[in-house]
Amino acid sequence: MLLTSLCSTSNLTANLYRCTAGPEDKPFVEAHDSYSVAFVRRGSFGYLNRGRHFDMLPGSILIGRPDEEYSCTHDHHDGGDECLCFKLKPELVATIGDDVESWQRGAVAPRAELMVLGALAEAAAAGDSNVAVEEAGLALVAKVVSLETGDRHGMGKIRAKDRRRIVAAAHWIEEHAQEEIDLAAAGRESGLSAFHFLRLFAKVVGVTPHQYLIRARLRQAARLLAEDDQPITDIAFEIGFGDLSNFVRTFHRAAGMSPRTFRRLAQSGMRPHERKILQERLARAA
Repeated sequence: MLLTSLCSTSNLTANLYRCTAGPEDKPFVEAHDSYSVAFVRRGSFGYLNRGRHFDMLPGSILIGRPDEEYSCTHDHHDGGDECLCFKLKPELVATIGDDVESWQRGAVAPRAELMVLGALAEAAAAGDSNVAVEEAGLALVAKVVSLETGDRHGMGKIRAKDRRRIVAAAHWIEEHAQEEIDLAAAGRESGLSAFHFLRLFAKVVGVTPHQYLIRARLRQAARLLAEDDQPITDIAFEIGFGDLSNFVRTFHRAAGMSPRTFRRLAQSGMRPHERKILQERLARAA
Protein backbone atom coordinates (compact mmCIF):
# COMPACT_ATOMS: atom_id res chain seq x y z
CA MET A 1 0.00 0.00 0.00
CA LEU A 2 1.43 3.34 -1.09
CA LEU A 3 0.24 6.48 0.68
CA THR A 4 0.52 10.08 -0.47
CA SER A 5 -0.39 12.69 2.12
CA LEU A 6 -2.30 15.59 0.55
CA CYS A 7 -3.24 17.80 3.48
CA SER A 8 -3.96 17.87 7.21
CA THR A 9 -6.20 20.51 8.79
CA SER A 10 -8.20 20.91 11.97
CA ASN A 11 -11.11 19.18 10.23
CA LEU A 12 -9.57 16.27 8.37
CA THR A 13 -6.58 14.64 6.74
CA ALA A 14 -6.60 13.74 3.05
CA ASN A 15 -4.53 10.88 1.68
CA LEU A 16 -4.25 9.12 -1.64
CA TYR A 17 -3.93 5.35 -1.23
CA ARG A 18 -2.55 3.17 -4.01
CA CYS A 19 -2.91 -0.58 -3.52
CA THR A 20 -0.99 -2.94 -5.77
CA ALA A 21 -2.47 -6.19 -4.40
CA GLY A 22 -3.78 -8.69 -6.92
CA PRO A 23 -5.74 -11.96 -7.07
CA GLU A 24 -2.80 -13.93 -5.70
CA ASP A 25 -2.64 -11.87 -2.48
CA LYS A 26 -4.58 -13.24 0.49
CA PRO A 27 -6.87 -10.81 2.36
CA PHE A 28 -6.12 -9.97 5.98
CA VAL A 29 -8.06 -8.25 8.75
CA GLU A 30 -7.47 -4.54 9.31
CA ALA A 31 -9.23 -1.91 11.41
CA HIS A 32 -10.20 1.69 10.69
CA ASP A 33 -8.49 4.22 12.93
CA SER A 34 -11.01 7.04 12.46
CA TYR A 35 -14.26 8.03 10.85
CA SER A 36 -13.50 8.25 7.16
CA VAL A 37 -14.97 8.65 3.71
CA ALA A 38 -12.98 7.26 0.76
CA PHE A 39 -13.76 7.83 -2.92
CA VAL A 40 -12.64 5.01 -5.24
CA ARG A 41 -10.73 6.65 -8.11
CA ARG A 42 -9.49 3.66 -10.07
CA GLY A 43 -9.56 -0.14 -10.13
CA SER A 44 -11.87 -2.41 -8.15
CA PHE A 45 -11.76 -4.52 -5.01
CA GLY A 46 -13.99 -6.34 -2.56
CA TYR A 47 -14.68 -4.80 0.84
CA LEU A 48 -15.76 -7.15 3.64
CA ASN A 49 -17.35 -5.36 6.58
CA ARG A 50 -19.51 -6.78 9.39
CA GLY A 51 -20.41 -9.86 7.38
CA ARG A 52 -21.30 -7.86 4.26
CA HIS A 53 -19.53 -7.94 0.92
CA PHE A 54 -19.30 -4.78 -1.19
CA ASP A 55 -17.87 -4.63 -4.70
CA MET A 56 -16.03 -1.31 -4.89
CA LEU A 57 -15.76 0.33 -8.32
CA PRO A 58 -14.74 3.79 -9.53
CA GLY A 59 -17.20 6.20 -7.92
CA SER A 60 -18.03 3.94 -4.96
CA ILE A 61 -17.68 5.33 -1.44
CA LEU A 62 -16.12 3.39 1.43
CA ILE A 63 -17.17 4.50 4.92
CA GLY A 64 -15.04 3.74 7.96
CA ARG A 65 -15.67 3.86 11.71
CA PRO A 66 -12.96 3.76 14.43
CA ASP A 67 -11.87 0.27 15.49
CA GLU A 68 -14.23 -1.40 13.01
CA GLU A 69 -12.57 -4.40 11.38
CA TYR A 70 -12.61 -5.06 7.66
CA SER A 71 -10.68 -6.85 4.94
CA CYS A 72 -10.20 -6.28 1.22
CA THR A 73 -10.09 -8.81 -1.60
CA HIS A 74 -8.63 -8.31 -5.06
CA ASP A 75 -10.10 -11.16 -7.08
CA HIS A 76 -11.51 -8.97 -9.85
CA HIS A 77 -8.69 -6.72 -10.92
CA ASP A 78 -4.91 -7.13 -10.99
CA GLY A 79 -4.04 -3.60 -12.04
CA GLY A 80 -4.21 -2.10 -8.56
CA ASP A 81 -6.65 0.43 -7.22
CA GLU A 82 -6.63 3.97 -5.86
CA CYS A 83 -8.75 5.69 -3.20
CA LEU A 84 -8.91 9.32 -2.16
CA CYS A 85 -9.52 9.06 1.58
CA PHE A 86 -10.68 11.78 3.96
CA LYS A 87 -10.16 10.93 7.64
CA LEU A 88 -12.24 13.09 9.94
CA LYS A 89 -10.75 14.77 13.01
CA PRO A 90 -12.68 14.44 16.31
CA GLU A 91 -13.71 18.10 16.15
CA LEU A 92 -15.49 17.54 12.83
CA VAL A 93 -17.10 14.30 14.02
CA ALA A 94 -18.44 16.19 17.04
CA THR A 95 -20.09 18.65 14.64
CA ILE A 96 -21.67 15.90 12.56
CA GLY A 97 -22.37 13.38 15.30
CA ASP A 98 -21.08 9.83 15.68
CA ASP A 99 -24.61 8.40 15.71
CA VAL A 100 -25.50 9.45 12.16
CA GLU A 101 -26.96 6.44 10.35
CA SER A 102 -24.67 6.96 7.36
CA TRP A 103 -21.74 5.66 9.42
CA GLN A 104 -23.49 2.27 9.51
CA ARG A 105 -23.62 1.85 5.73
CA GLY A 106 -20.15 0.42 5.17
CA ALA A 107 -20.16 1.54 1.54
CA VAL A 108 -22.27 3.50 -0.92
CA ALA A 109 -22.83 2.53 -4.55
CA PRO A 110 -21.82 5.07 -7.22
CA ARG A 111 -24.33 7.93 -7.18
CA ALA A 112 -24.50 10.89 -9.51
CA GLU A 113 -24.06 13.56 -6.84
CA LEU A 114 -21.11 11.69 -5.34
CA MET A 115 -19.48 11.19 -8.76
CA VAL A 116 -19.46 14.96 -9.33
CA LEU A 117 -18.11 15.84 -5.87
CA GLY A 118 -15.58 13.01 -6.07
CA ALA A 119 -14.33 14.37 -9.40
CA LEU A 120 -14.00 17.83 -7.82
CA ALA A 121 -11.97 16.29 -4.99
CA GLU A 122 -9.77 14.50 -7.55
CA ALA A 123 -9.14 17.77 -9.39
CA ALA A 124 -8.31 19.54 -6.13
CA ALA A 125 -5.91 16.75 -5.12
CA ALA A 126 -4.19 16.92 -8.50
CA GLY A 127 -3.83 20.70 -8.28
CA ASP A 128 -6.17 21.18 -11.25
CA SER A 129 -8.71 23.22 -9.30
CA ASN A 130 -8.59 26.32 -7.13
CA VAL A 131 -10.89 24.65 -4.62
CA ALA A 132 -8.82 23.52 -1.63
CA VAL A 133 -8.54 19.78 -0.98
CA GLU A 134 -10.13 20.33 2.43
CA GLU A 135 -13.10 22.15 0.91
CA ALA A 136 -13.69 19.43 -1.67
CA GLY A 137 -13.38 16.78 1.04
CA LEU A 138 -15.86 18.54 3.32
CA ALA A 139 -18.35 18.85 0.47
CA LEU A 140 -18.06 15.11 -0.24
CA VAL A 141 -18.40 14.21 3.46
CA ALA A 142 -21.44 16.48 3.83
CA LYS A 143 -23.18 14.79 0.91
CA VAL A 144 -22.38 11.26 2.12
CA VAL A 145 -23.65 12.05 5.62
CA SER A 146 -26.85 13.57 4.26
CA LEU A 147 -27.76 10.52 2.17
CA GLU A 148 -30.81 8.60 3.26
CA THR A 149 -30.29 5.01 4.36
CA GLY A 150 -31.86 2.04 2.65
CA ASP A 151 -29.16 1.38 0.06
CA ARG A 152 -29.11 -2.36 -0.65
CA HIS A 153 -25.62 -2.30 -2.12
CA GLY A 154 -23.59 -5.26 -0.93
CA MET A 155 -26.53 -7.45 0.06
CA GLY A 156 -27.37 -10.92 -1.23
CA LYS A 157 -25.48 -14.07 -2.13
CA ILE A 158 -23.89 -13.91 -5.57
CA ARG A 159 -21.42 -16.37 -7.07
CA ALA A 160 -17.82 -15.17 -7.31
CA LYS A 161 -17.85 -15.91 -11.05
CA ASP A 162 -20.84 -13.62 -11.56
CA ARG A 163 -19.28 -10.87 -9.46
CA ARG A 164 -16.18 -10.96 -11.63
CA ARG A 165 -18.30 -10.77 -14.77
CA ILE A 166 -20.21 -7.72 -13.54
CA VAL A 167 -17.17 -5.88 -12.24
CA ALA A 168 -15.44 -6.41 -15.59
CA ALA A 169 -18.57 -5.11 -17.35
CA ALA A 170 -18.61 -2.00 -15.15
CA HIS A 171 -15.01 -1.26 -16.10
CA TRP A 172 -15.94 -1.76 -19.75
CA ILE A 173 -18.83 0.70 -19.41
CA GLU A 174 -16.54 3.28 -17.83
CA GLU A 175 -13.96 2.89 -20.61
CA HIS A 176 -16.63 3.29 -23.31
CA ALA A 177 -18.81 5.84 -21.51
CA GLN A 178 -18.52 8.36 -24.35
CA GLU A 179 -20.09 5.85 -26.76
CA GLU A 180 -23.68 4.73 -27.25
CA ILE A 181 -24.07 1.62 -25.08
CA ASP A 182 -27.23 -0.43 -24.92
CA LEU A 183 -28.14 -3.16 -22.47
CA ALA A 184 -27.66 -5.97 -24.98
CA ALA A 185 -24.13 -4.86 -25.87
CA ALA A 186 -23.12 -4.58 -22.21
CA GLY A 187 -24.66 -7.97 -21.50
CA ARG A 188 -22.72 -9.58 -24.34
CA GLU A 189 -19.49 -8.35 -22.74
CA SER A 190 -20.44 -10.45 -19.71
CA GLY A 191 -21.75 -13.44 -21.64
CA LEU A 192 -25.22 -12.90 -20.17
CA SER A 193 -28.65 -12.18 -21.58
CA ALA A 194 -29.83 -8.60 -21.18
CA PHE A 195 -32.37 -9.68 -18.55
CA HIS A 196 -29.91 -11.57 -16.34
CA PHE A 197 -27.23 -8.92 -16.84
CA LEU A 198 -29.55 -6.16 -15.62
CA ARG A 199 -30.56 -8.11 -12.50
CA LEU A 200 -27.00 -9.09 -11.61
CA PHE A 201 -25.51 -5.66 -12.29
CA ALA A 202 -28.03 -3.95 -10.01
CA LYS A 203 -27.32 -6.47 -7.24
CA VAL A 204 -23.52 -6.26 -7.47
CA VAL A 205 -22.97 -2.57 -8.22
CA GLY A 206 -26.03 -1.13 -6.52
CA VAL A 207 -27.28 0.81 -9.57
CA THR A 208 -28.48 -0.16 -13.04
CA PRO A 209 -26.07 -0.26 -16.01
CA HIS A 210 -27.60 2.91 -17.47
CA GLN A 211 -27.33 4.74 -14.16
CA TYR A 212 -23.66 3.72 -13.93
CA LEU A 213 -23.07 4.90 -17.49
CA ILE A 214 -24.60 8.34 -16.80
CA ARG A 215 -22.61 8.67 -13.58
CA ALA A 216 -19.37 7.76 -15.33
CA ARG A 217 -20.10 10.49 -17.89
CA LEU A 218 -20.84 13.01 -15.14
CA ARG A 219 -17.55 12.20 -13.45
CA GLN A 220 -15.70 12.84 -16.72
CA ALA A 221 -17.63 16.08 -17.21
CA ALA A 222 -16.78 17.36 -13.74
CA ARG A 223 -13.09 16.71 -14.27
CA LEU A 224 -13.11 18.48 -17.66
CA LEU A 225 -15.02 21.45 -16.24
CA ALA A 226 -12.53 21.76 -13.39
CA GLU A 227 -9.39 21.40 -15.49
CA ASP A 228 -9.80 23.50 -18.65
CA ASP A 229 -11.86 26.08 -20.54
CA GLN A 230 -13.22 23.78 -23.23
CA PRO A 231 -16.72 24.94 -24.27
CA ILE A 232 -19.47 23.25 -22.28
CA THR A 233 -21.20 22.18 -25.49
CA ASP A 234 -18.03 20.38 -26.62
CA ILE A 235 -17.73 18.66 -23.24
CA ALA A 236 -21.34 17.46 -23.41
CA PHE A 237 -20.80 15.80 -26.80
CA GLU A 238 -17.33 14.51 -25.95
CA ILE A 239 -18.53 12.55 -22.93
CA GLY A 240 -21.47 10.99 -24.75
CA PHE A 241 -24.45 13.30 -24.26
CA GLY A 242 -26.13 13.85 -27.60
CA ASP A 243 -28.07 16.86 -26.39
CA LEU A 244 -26.72 19.91 -24.53
CA SER A 245 -29.94 20.66 -22.65
CA ASN A 246 -30.12 17.06 -21.41
CA PHE A 247 -26.53 17.30 -20.17
CA VAL A 248 -27.20 20.59 -18.35
CA ARG A 249 -30.35 19.20 -16.68
CA THR A 250 -28.62 15.96 -15.68
CA PHE A 251 -25.55 17.74 -14.31
CA HIS A 252 -27.67 20.27 -12.38
CA ARG A 253 -29.74 17.48 -10.86
CA ALA A 254 -26.57 15.71 -9.69
CA ALA A 255 -24.46 18.68 -8.59
CA GLY A 256 -27.17 21.08 -7.47
CA MET A 257 -25.72 23.71 -9.80
CA SER A 258 -25.23 24.31 -13.51
CA PRO A 259 -22.06 23.16 -15.30
CA ARG A 260 -21.09 26.84 -15.71
CA THR A 261 -21.43 27.52 -11.97
CA PHE A 262 -19.53 24.34 -11.14
CA ARG A 263 -16.70 25.44 -13.44
CA ARG A 264 -16.52 28.85 -11.79
CA LEU A 265 -16.43 27.24 -8.35
CA ALA A 266 -13.75 24.74 -9.37
CA GLN A 267 -11.55 27.23 -11.18
CA SER A 268 -12.01 30.34 -9.02
CA GLY A 269 -12.08 28.73 -5.60
CA MET A 270 -14.75 28.73 -2.91
CA ARG A 271 -15.90 32.16 -1.80
CA PRO A 272 -16.71 33.03 1.86
CA HIS A 273 -20.49 32.73 1.43
CA GLU A 274 -20.03 29.34 -0.27
CA ARG A 275 -17.92 28.13 2.65
CA LYS A 276 -20.71 29.25 4.97
CA ILE A 277 -23.27 27.25 2.98
CA LEU A 278 -21.02 24.18 3.23
CA GLN A 279 -20.70 24.61 7.00
CA GLU A 280 -24.47 24.92 7.30
CA ARG A 281 -24.92 21.69 5.34
CA LEU A 282 -22.60 19.89 7.74
CA ALA A 283 -24.50 21.29 10.71
CA ARG A 284 -27.84 20.12 9.26
CA ALA A 285 -26.39 16.63 8.79
CA ALA A 286 -25.89 16.29 12.54
